[in-house]
Amino acid sequence: MSGENELSTDTAPANAPGAERRTPVEDGVLNAVELAMIRIRRRQSRRSLARPVVQGMAEPLDLNTLSVIDAVDEGSGGSERDVTVGFIADRLAIDPSRASRIVADAVRSGFVRRVASQEDGRRSCLALTKAGREAVSAAHRTRQDFYADALKDWQPDEQRQFALLLTRFVDSLNDKTRD
Repeated sequence: MSGENELSTDTAPANAPGAERRTPVEDGVLNAVELAMIRIRRRQSRRSLARPVVQGMAEPLDLNTLSVIDAVDEGSGGSERDVTVGFIADRLAIDPSRASRIVADAVRSGFVRRVASQEDGRRSCLALTKAGREAVSAAHRTRQDFYADALKDWQPDEQRQFALLLTRFVDSLNDKTRD
């Protein structure tokens, strides 16, 4: 039977409780997305973009600290909640005790500092120090230079469309993991 190895794109009957209308996704699209995501994951697991950042820093910076300062930077950019160890654990998809250890290392190394919450003074939040802001700026520059090189042969409208669709895809992934 030819359909045995194909991913089912059937949706629940329209009258089924909780059924929602979904656009079926072609098998070829699903295969291409899956393979691309596997390749991205492999590349990220090698941390090929993080290594040039930490090697170019004046202050010693380990890869875990870079992950923490990236997460603090993300959370500081208009997050609806305080940047706490729990926020870091959530963003890095690690358990809170591990997050606590790597945050403590980032604080000891001088890239992150603890501050009182503006909403609850008893609560400890995280903020970047001057060295942390410099490190995250260097990380942004290094990664953006890498992406600029990867996209240099694309037309400007293709670049914009890719950015829009990639952001939409990642937002969809985040929505699925919060359900």
